[in-house]
Amino acid sequence: MHAVETTHPATRVDAWAVSSAHCQAHYQIVAEAEPDVVCRVLNYFALQFLTPARVSVNREADLLYIEIMMDGLSWHRAQVIGEKIRNLISVCSLHVDQADCVGAQALVAAIR
Repeated sequence: MHAVETTHPATRVDAWAVSSAHCQAHYQIVAEAEPDVVCRVLNYFALQFLTPARVSVNREADLLYIEIMMDGLSWHRAQVIGEKIRNLISVCSLHVDQADCVGAQALVAAIR
């Protein structure tokens, strides 16, 4: 027997928005307080090989208030992930904002 090494990309390339500026997305989610809802929400990021910069969950009565900060996403990708989360049956509401956006010119300057 021998070990097989696999390598995964650090982040998944956003094929639809390759030249878009990257931003820090701030997700604010209100969901029903069910045992698996946090895992299901975070799974949308995990499927893209993304690790949130910050996750905060607070329970008040029968609701969970989830805040997620994610760095390095194009705004398009952040919105697509938000729409997938919004479609979860337990999610009552979702709001996503651009917390910090790197301009396209700054991105070009960093490449040079």
